Amino acid sequence: MTRVAFQLTVRPEMIEAYIARHSPVWPELLAEIAAAGRRNYSIFLGEGGRLFGYYETDDDDAARQYLANSEVAARWEASMAEFFVGLDGRADQAAAPLTEVFNLQDQLTAAAGTDNESSAS
Repeated sequence: MTRVAFQLTVRPEMIEAYIARHSPVWPELLAEIAAAGRRNYSIFLGEGGRLFGYYETDDDDAARQYLANSEVAARWEASMAEFFVGLDGRADQAAAPLTEVFNLQDQLTAAAGTDNESSAS
């Protein structure tokens, strides 16, 4: 499983409209996102229109390609393009990825493995 995080910026004057557009998202787009293999998908809004998105997938390249070829995703992304600042391309394809620097479960698992190795010595 791969965890993917990204950031985007919504034009400050369009924040309310952006929120409204996601309340709710088109059912056919939700189905496409799931069919692409993305799950546990959330978008968070910060000050000044800063967005932070997160999802999990088994194959992010395949999920990205699936959505790139989806007519529903293309329509959604075309309808959303006006909301973003400094985005070159579709948001589902061009959002700035973030590098994961900490994950609690990974570190707990690693620590438990180290503890087990120490106990076996």
